[in-house]
Amino acid sequence: MEQWIEGFGWYVAFLVSVTCHEASHALAALKLGDRTAYNHGQVTLDPVPHIQREPWGMVIIPVLSFVMGGWMMGWGSAPYDPRWAMDYPKRSAAMAFAGPCANLMIVIVSGLLIRLGLWIGLFDAPATITFIRTVIPASGQNLAGVAGFLSILFTLNIILLFFNLLPVPPLDGSAFPLLFLSRQAAQTYLTWMSHPAGFWIGIVVAWRVFDVVFPPLHTLALNILYLGIAQYG
Repeated sequence: MEQWIEGFGWYVAFLVSVTCHEASHALAALKLGDRTAYNHGQVTLDPVPHIQREPWGMVIIPVLSFVMGGWMMGWGSAPYDPRWAMDYPKRSAAMAFAGPCANLMIVIVSGLLIRLGLWIGLFDAPATITFIRTVIPASGQNLAGVAGFLSILFTLNIILLFFNLLPVPPLDGSAFPLLFLSRQAAQTYLTWMSHPAGFWIGIVVAWRVFDVVFPPLHTLALNILYLGIAQYG
């Protein structure tokens, strides 16, 4: 029963995080002149349109990854017009970075809620940190579910933030050069990024690099969260 409750908390956190990420892409594209995602119903925090677009990434893989590994992985997507991206590469880059910005906001909000709980005595700092133990309920407080959910929300969005900012296709960070390239060079770069081989090479490289760069970034985020209270690492 406890595993099902934990799985429910995981899925709610995953759904909130990925929906906000993709809706932010879609909203940014709409504001910058591309109505493709809007026309597909993606400019919304309602998770249903996002699930309908990516049922494997939003439901099946997250559930399977939790059953098999105890944590959730998956993906969503927001459609855009490649011709618009070619015509306005810098706008395309801004659209790409809107998703990680949403994850950053969730990290900040969940972090502030954790700090508030620590300040008013609802939470304590754990001796060791895990995915579902970024914070623990204080003695006498029956808030294990809330503490676990905020822990997952905080850590999951740190992962989504930094993973998506890695500068390899198909991740959002691959749009970073578009901010500096000329229009012609940007169009060449976008053509290169759209190649299927680049997709798979990028995913493999991203996973290998992320294993190296995430632990120190996670530790830094934890020490910012617990500044003046505890230190980890």
